[in-house]
Amino acid sequence: MNEFLWGALAMASWVAGLFFLQFWRSTRDRLFVFFCLAFWAFSLTWIGLGVLQPDTESRHYTYLFRLVAFVLIIVGIIDKNRRRPPS
Repeated sequence: MNEFLWGALAMASWVAGLFFLQFWRSTRDRLFVFFCLAFWAFSLTWIGLGVLQPDTESRHYTYLFRLVAFVLIIVGIIDKNRRRPPS
């Protein structure tokens, strides 16, 4: 059952990334690129848990993708807030 749920979460994260990619194509706002990459990193976390079946000792390595995703979101928000508006 866990594998099914991890697969569903991976698919949902991948689709959310595609939506953010579509928003980036229409607006060219870099925040959407950061969110797209973050959701694809979330998807890699779920795929890693479902496919690799890590032991409890090595399971934390798959969560490095989740850390990368949250860092991408934070960097995207900081980048959005520090950019100057066009004159």
